[in-house]
Amino acid sequence: MTNQLMERIDEIIAEKSLLKHPFYEAWNKGELPVESLKEYATQYYHFERSYPTFISGLHHRCDNVSVRQLLLENLWDEEHGDENHVELWLKFCDSLGLDRVDVEEGKQDEATEKLVSTYKELTSTGSVASGAASLYAFESQIPAVASAKIEGLRDNYGIDNEEAVSFFSVHKTLDEVHSEAEREMVESLVKTEEASEEVVVAVETATDALYSFLDGVYKA
Repeated sequence: MTNQLMERIDEIIAEKSLLKHPFYEAWNKGELPVESLKEYATQYYHFERSYPTFISGLHHRCDNVSVRQLLLENLWDEEHGDENHVELWLKFCDSLGLDRVDVEEGKQDEATEKLVSTYKELTSTGSVASGAASLYAFESQIPAVASAKIEGLRDNYGIDNEEAVSFFSVHKTLDEVHSEAEREMVESLVKTEEASEEVVVAVETATDALYSFLDGVYKA
């Protein structure tokens, strides 16, 4: 059952791959205006800032020690030290000429609010397995997305210094580890058909929210 479940999850993610979205396609071709990059950076900040709380939402409800340890490692990577992931994102914002205060105090648009609230609900009210699957729906895509972003920024926007792309460089490798851990969580926690169905619904919900977020910044 577990192998079939993971295959189904991967199929759902592939169907709504972020790299297939017109926003990222335009980014990779250099057809996205810099103002659109700035809007994206400002909106994505709110999701990145909230992301550690999604992990915490699973960690404090989990009875499985091994799964808790995996979640804690992910949370540590997100939050620890001066080079925490929010700080790395703000360095990218710096490279676009954005004011950090404007980014931190910027208003979330409707799609951003929906993305944040969806992930909060998935990780704080659903089963731990479905919450872990929703993290997997996001983080399993990030290594490929980060690589494409680095290339697009370098080739099309002249942004290639190490500090400016540090967020993407870190996630290009780190999220391979995180997504493998989340896959392990799902495989260890799902024991019934009912739990399997809940996980599938969570992945569908998560991928829809991620895609809709890009719809929002693309239209803006």
